[in-house]
Amino acid sequence: MARNTDPSCKQCRREGDKLFLKGARCESDKCAMERRPYAPGEHGRGRIKETEYLLQLREKQKAKRIYGVLERQFRRYYGKASRQQGITGENLLFLLESRLDNVVYRGGLASSRKDARQMVRHGHVTVKGRKVNIPSFQVKEGDVVELKEKSKEIVRVLQAVRFAEGRPVVPWLKVDVEKRRIEVISQPKREDIELPVKEHLIVELYSK
Repeated sequence: MARNTDPSCKQCRREGDKLFLKGARCESDKCAMERRPYAPGEHGRGRIKETEYLLQLREKQKAKRIYGVLERQFRRYYGKASRQQGITGENLLFLLESRLDNVVYRGGLASSRKDARQMVRHGHVTVKGRKVNIPSFQVKEGDVVELKEKSKEIVRVLQAVRFAEGRPVVPWLKVDVEKRRIEVISQPKREDIELPVKEHLIVELYSK
């Protein structure tokens, strides 16, 4: 399965924003954005002419990196969002938020989306009691996401639960940390998605 293998910290520095790709490290003083808040590479500290196209491209790249999807898959999400009723940019974010790996991360059972994606692929996660090992699986209102019994106390889960303590849970999810259980109680709303992404710029880019 294709995936982005670029170093996570360099991805954040390229976008000039914290994308929280490495869990607890992003909250510590070891975060690369705290130490080197400029783009990687030989000309990272140089001035860049911010054209309209560059701003649109950077927003698209930022969204792709946050959710861990590549260009072809991201374009498919955009195509689906544009065919739905409502605002295309918001529809796009709703589709990305409804990915199974993102729900596992949002529910505090993984310290990052990358970690959540690996857990799903390795068969630790069930939806409505059935094993699902597809990270892009779209959850719906009423779905219940749980960890398998033998997976509830593995080290990475315990670390994620400790890391998530005090972090607010998005209002469209109901989380039972003790049971390692997440219930989707509604569809996400734009105000529930606190991400440094201007989705209207992504729509403008694809509309050209």
